[in-house]
Formats: sequence, C-alpha cells, structure tokens
Amino acid sequence: MTIRRIFIVLSISLFILVLLLSYFWQSALWLFVIILPLILLGISDLYQHKKALLRLYPVIGHFRYMLEYVRPEIQQYFIETDTSGMPISREFRTLVYQRAKGTKDTRPFGTVFDVYRSGYEWINHSLAPTVIEDKDPRIIFGGVNCKKPYAASPLNISAMSYGALSKTAIMALNKGAKIDGFAHNTGEGGVSSYHLKYGGDLIWQIGTGYFGCRNTSGAFDEELFKQTSTKKVIKMIEIKLSQGAKPGHGGILPGSKVTQEISDIRGVEIGKDVISPAAHSTFHTPRGLLEFVAKLRELSGGKPVGFKLCIGNKVEFLSICRAIVDTGITPDFITIDGSEGGTGAAPIELTNSVGMPLWDAIPFVNNALRGIGVRNKIRIIATGKIISAFHMLRVIALGADTINSARGMMFALGCIQARHCNTDTCPTGVATQNPARYQALDVFDKGERVANYHRSMIYHLVDLLEVAGLQSTEDIKPHHLHRRVNGAMIKDFSELYESLETGCLLKADQIPQSWKSLWEQANSDKF
Repeated sequence: MTIRRIFIVLSISLFILVLLLSYFWQSALWLFVIILPLILLGISDLYQHKKALLRLYPVIGHFRYMLEYVRPEIQQYFIETDTSGMPISREFRTLVYQRAKGTKDTRPFGTVFDVYRSGYEWINHSLAPTVIEDKDPRIIFGGVNCKKPYAASPLNISAMSYGALSKTAIMALNKGAKIDGFAHNTGEGGVSSYHLKYGGDLIWQIGTGYFGCRNTSGAFDEELFKQTSTKKVIKMIEIKLSQGAKPGHGGILPGSKVTQEISDIRGVEIGKDVISPAAHSTFHTPRGLLEFVAKLRELSGGKPVGFKLCIGNKVEFLSICRAIVDTGITPDFITIDGSEGGTGAAPIELTNSVGMPLWDAIPFVNNALRGIGVRNKIRIIATGKIISAFHMLRVIALGADTINSARGMMFALGCIQARHCNTDTCPTGVATQNPARYQALDVFDKGERVANYHRSMIYHLVDLLEVAGLQSTEDIKPHHLHRRVNGAMIKDFSELYESLETGCLLKADQIPQSWKSLWEQANSDKF
C-alpha cells in the first residue's frame, strides 16, 4: 500500500472515529478543530511537488523543517568539520539547499570558522579586482588523438549509477545537466533510458562489471560498447579502476535494489547482490590499460577517454606513467577520487581507512604527470567532498582542472543524509527502487534545482577569481591559497606542496631524491 493510500485510510478512519465518539460524547466535537486542519495539511503535502519528504511523510515531515528553521540559531552545537575546520555536513548541506532553491545564501554575523585554528585556509583578495566577461568558463578535454573534444564546465555531476539512485533522481540530474549545460557521469551501472530522456551531456563510466557493454560471460563486448558510445549525448568515456569510498573493492548494489529493469540493463540476476569484480578482466598491466584507452577512443569515434582511480600504492600510478612514456598513449583525462568520497554501500573499514585523501592525491598526480612531461596533454578531474566554490578553488590550486560532485548534487535533489541508501528505504526518493518512494521525487522541480546549484557554484567560482584579481581558473596557482599550519605560522600551498620540474623524471640526474626509489620501482608491464 502506498503512503498516499495509507494516509487517506488513516484520515478517513480517524474522521469516522471522532464522528462516532462525538455522537456519544458531544464534547468530543472540539477534536475536529485539531483533526481537520491536520488532514487538510496532509492532503496539501501529498499533492505538492516541491518536497519529496512531505509527499512521503505528510504532516510529520514538517517537524524536520521546523528543526531546520531554528538550526541557524543553534548551529554551533551541530556543525561537523573536516581537518581544516571547515563545516562539511549541516552547514554546507543548507548552503546547497539554498542555492538549489534559488533563495538567499548570504550569512549574518561573519564566519562560523575558527580562523585561528590550525588547518584554516583562505585566499587573499586583491585591491585591483578583475571583471571577467565570460561567466560560463569551459575547459577543453581531448588530446591530439581525439577527434571529438569536449568543452566541459568546471563542475559536473560525479558518477552515480541507476540502481544506486532511483530513475527519477537520474532523470532529474540529467535534466539539470541539460538546462545549465554541464556533464552527467552515468556511474558504472550502464546507460539507461533515464540517462537519455532529457539529452544532457553524458560521461559514460565503464566499470569492472562492463555493465551495458558486457557479453553473456561478463567480459567486455566491443560491439555493444560501440553501439552506445557513438550516441551523440555520450561526450566522454571513463574507465573506472577504483573509487575513493571503497578502493580495491568492486562496486556494490544490494539485491533489494536489483529490479527486473536493472537486471535487464546490467545483465545480472534479479534480487541478488551485484558485486563487481575488484579488477578489470580486459587488461592486467599499465600498458594494457593504455591500450584499452586507445581502443575505446577508436571504437567511440574519437571521443575523450580517461580513467578514474583512488590513489593507493604510488608505484602503481607511476607504473602507468612509465607506460605512457613507453607506449606514447596518453589518456585524455584522469579522474582522482579522494578516499573521503562517498558511496551508497561499502564496508566501513574501506570507507574510513583505505586510500589516499584528495588533498594529497591531486598534488601527487599533478607532479607525476609534470615529471614525465605530459601534464599539458592530460586533464585532471577531482572528486571527493567538494561542495562550495572555495572547495573547487582549493583543488584547482592543487592541480585539478575540473571537479565532479556527487554529494552536492544529491543535496540539490533533496537528500537529507538519512543514510538509508543501502536499505532501499530512502525517505526522499533519491536512492531507492521503491515506486512508492521514488515517485515522490518530482523530476521537473529537482532538475531545476540541480541546474540552479550548478549555476550558483560557477557564479561564485568566477566571483572568487575576480576578488583575487585573476582572469580564469588557469591562473589559480598554489601560492594563492594559504593555510594556518600552527599558531602564528602561515604557509601558502607552494610552500606546503612539492612542485616537480617538467620532464624531470625522464632525466636520471634531475629526479628528486624523494621520487627516485618510487620511479625506479615503476614498471609499465606490472601494477
């Protein structure tokens, strides 16, 4: 029975009960003063389209919004912070909600940060701020071997599969991408009809399960890949090696979410947990990875192809760099997922204690590519708890070109971090395959909110550039960002993070001592 039917049945039953009670006890008529307004409120909740939570939980859902209303007055007791003292949960979730809804997102009384706390970060403003004419900056993806380069927004939707998310959530994300002109990563679950419905730009992610391009034995199928990758809306291809929330572990889709439709799309058994293999079966070496990149680029008609990973053993990534040098094959982009990245389901040990954090991984990858002289040929995408424009600015200063966001986009959809993603009981219809729940999420309203959030983020990113006296994201350098290290000690990022000279790893006498042993161990024929 759906929530709507349950509410209607309970309302009618309660109404009849009070009516009968008042027949025997006339004083009970006053109960209608309470009951009728609540019933009318509940009916209003069921038929409005702005808030999925209220459609799923009429009347009682308002208690959550009452608490949200008073939260600013008591937020100092609830703010969760990251290592730099920056709020990452309630404060920024509220920020996303406001920007997605198009409401005022300014703050009274100044910063909520402890600016004298170790780890606090900032960018200095300029007394000669700039005026940037182009309010819609673009970053070009695609090297010399790419026939169909893609002009990407600095901010795009990170990988979230249909299956992990509901069909309405997927459609809303894609509609938002279409409205404001940015890209939507499909996640490893394949390209569904819901990804295609509104024509938003897609980045097709190919995981170890090869969903959407696998044969009956679960291996990669070239012809199936070609059929989908040549679709006009597919702008780039991303090979998933690992992800930050569960590095070294295959994707997990709980059996409770595997419907007949998802079973058909992925080619898996209905109702059973889908555990993707931990590693790819198509290649087993760094050289093989790059050859696979070249093959996918050719099969797709020359579209940008790259790969995604969470950095673990540094030697293994440097082995990929060795293979780039040995084969001459360069990926068009590399997506770096920090270990702080999110997921719908993962063992807690992997989520909390495996993989390199983003702030360490981005400088390492940036330096490795500089060290072999190919940084100007390969774009770096960063993903992992990036929610505000300053978060974007920070990782760009560390070496990223663009950013993918999952958490921010989910907040824009209405996610309240109930953490029921793995149980199929998401209270907002975002991460569930239960029709009674996902139908409460209005695609048109949430699509607009996703677009609003993206538009606002780009606006504030450009605003920060102007405030700092810069002209584009390419002008952001490590020395522009500052961190309080300890007490009165302040350092900019150029002092905190090493910067390798271009091509230094290719010259034995120029290899930095801290990189020498790692580079010598790297092998293009072995991870």
